[in-house]
Amino acid sequence: MSKAVITYYGHSCFKVEACGSSIVFDPYENGSVPGLQLPSDLRADAVSCSHSHGDHNAAHRVKTSGRKLNFDIRKITVPHDHHNGTHRGLSDITFITMPGLTIAHLGDIGRLPDEDEYAQLSRADVVLMPCAGYFTINSKEAAEIIKHLKHPCLTVLMHFREGSTGYDVQESIADVMRDIKNVKRLKTSNIIIDSDDVPDEVITLQPEQ
Repeated sequence: MSKAVITYYGHSCFKVEACGSSIVFDPYENGSVPGLQLPSDLRADAVSCSHSHGDHNAAHRVKTSGRKLNFDIRKITVPHDHHNGTHRGLSDITFITMPGLTIAHLGDIGRLPDEDEYAQLSRADVVLMPCAGYFTINSKEAAEIIKHLKHPCLTVLMHFREGSTGYDVQESIADVMRDIKNVKRLKTSNIIIDSDDVPDEVITLQPEQ
């Protein structure tokens, strides 16, 4: 089947390496997210940006090979707010699929999924999920989405405030954990996922800097 290495760079930025290919999700401009800075040597085969805001679409910060990806990638578009996109526009949910494993990056989803979106999310084995409100779904909404996911499913929380990192207007991870119970806080920036042994839990990773 498949194995994937997921590395977190803070905010909504992750690198996924699987099947001999790699992709970076939502790289941010340096200075756009308080307390965070991307490594200067970040490399991947491809970049996926959920929307055009500077804290999500700094594709030029990643040195790409342009090689063909050995996994499938597809996107669905959702509102970036609770007003059908009229306030903040639209954002993509991106799915990458390989034998036995589907990973979903929720971008800056701004409201609860509709029936069709839930159906597609329910097929994901790993979900990279915002959780801290204001720009995205809040912790209560994230907790509701988690109820609709398959079992087992690994949920990795993103786009929250902690210490000097993240936006003041968003919930802190301590606030988030009042609504999302039993969050496992890993003291590493990456995790290896085996399609034959996907953990059924909610975690956070420490940003790689």
